[in-house]
Amino acid sequence: MKETCHSEWRSIKTLYMASPKDFWVNQESVAPQWKSIRYLAEPNYHRAVLEHQALVDKIENHGVKVTYFEGSTHAGLDAIYCRDASLFTDHGVVLCRMGKSTRDSEPSMQERTFRDQGISVLGAITAPGTLEGGDVAWLDEQTLAVAHGYRTNEVGFRQLQDLLSPLGISLVQVSLPHYKGSGDVFHLMSIFSPIARDLAVVYSPLMPVKFRQLLLAKGFKLIEVSDQEFETMGCNVLALAPRKCVMLAGNPRTKSALESAGCKVIEYEGHNISFLGSGGPTCLTRPAIRN
Repeated sequence: MKETCHSEWRSIKTLYMASPKDFWVNQESVAPQWKSIRYLAEPNYHRAVLEHQALVDKIENHGVKVTYFEGSTHAGLDAIYCRDASLFTDHGVVLCRMGKSTRDSEPSMQERTFRDQGISVLGAITAPGTLEGGDVAWLDEQTLAVAHGYRTNEVGFRQLQDLLSPLGISLVQVSLPHYKGSGDVFHLMSIFSPIARDLAVVYSPLMPVKFRQLLLAKGFKLIEVSDQEFETMGCNVLALAPRKCVMLAGNPRTKSALESAGCKVIEYEGHNISFLGSGGPTCLTRPAIRN
């Protein structure tokens, strides 16, 4: 099977992460930030570093090469959710433009790492367009689902379409609901996590009917997350390989449903790096190449 960036479920070969050790710096740096960016409570810096390293160890034990983004004092707490600032394609990286203004520096920070490593940049989303990586998910190698919500707007969608359509990639726009409003952390991948070619974890109450019907038409079996476990990020699941996935501990019903579907589930403790900032394992990783 050929290597590709156009998948959410094939075996990950390489991915990027951003450590709280490099971006949060210390507890004194965390303290004045967390309220303004709507974390649920103040995260503990030292525990966050340990949680993040434990997650990295679990991912590396699967044989994945993990590369860290270089730390920056200009980036805030949300920089550890590194999926959002870029999109990998087989034709180069697309640099996003964040819908959350406090995260404006993240795409350029990631660009420096990519260029230092010789990774080509296909293009960038520019003002007034916005696009965040959590709003983008591959349905298959030629089809990319892209949200229209508070983090990704119509202009950003059209700019991405202009970049990718000439390359034979079809974009499907998915309209997200208002839900908790413009200040909430809500992405397409808050309600949709592909686990295999024919399997996805979803939260249907917030899923547009048209998109849900498209998934079924494409042959996806849907594992439904309960209301309770949606609030604890049971729908945010990272596929390391087909039917091998990582999820935040504390979602037993979703874990059981995944195992009943033949999945191996790897749990991690993430109170400080995930729950408090509403960012699960898909948010904490920027997969690059899968095979």
